[in-house]
Amino acid sequence: MCGNNMSAPLPAIVPAVRKATAVVIFLHGLGDTGHGWAEAFAGIRSAHIKYICPHAPVMPVTLNMNMAMPSWFDIIGLSPDSQEDETGIKQAAESVKALIDQEVKNGIPSHRIILGGFSQGPISGVNRDISILQCHGDLDPLVPLMFGSLTAERLKTLVNPTNVTFKTYGGMVHSSCQQEMMDIKQFIDKLLPPVDGCH
Repeated sequence: MCGNNMSAPLPAIVPAVRKATAVVIFLHGLGDTGHGWAEAFAGIRSAHIKYICPHAPVMPVTLNMNMAMPSWFDIIGLSPDSQEDETGIKQAAESVKALIDQEVKNGIPSHRIILGGFSQGPISGVNRDISILQCHGDLDPLVPLMFGSLTAERLKTLVNPTNVTFKTYGGMVHSSCQQEMMDIKQFIDKLLPPVDGCH
């Protein structure tokens, strides 16, 4: 994440209990940091998985009256037809790619790396065969459930539709809940089981 004037601090990391054979990279939402998500993953971790929760650079966000806050890219508006910060999204994707490349250099095969995110966490350069778990609160006032449903339908056109799982949680607003975290753990453990001899 170095090389630009918006570099962020080193990621929050939950190390594997034993030798890491898989990695989860999880991007926080607008105005947040990776620390809270690292804590959440520490509560559901699997012993062979390293969890990396990077911090977004601090930048002015148009949507929030240009107030500076941690953000992966500028957000101009929340409507589906709002202009998007393509340059910022590409920079965020490059930062994530650098994290993935570093883990591959550390010996983790790319097929043993999962990318996830909350709210603003971007998905870019999608492989058609990847599995996607998308979770949404049915009472989310910031990102309405309809937008989540539209996103799920759009994802089904980008990847194998049978690999897209869209789960909703009753009574949940723009946050996470224990059931969602358990569903995420189940999803991760299914895709990143321990390798031979590491149970």
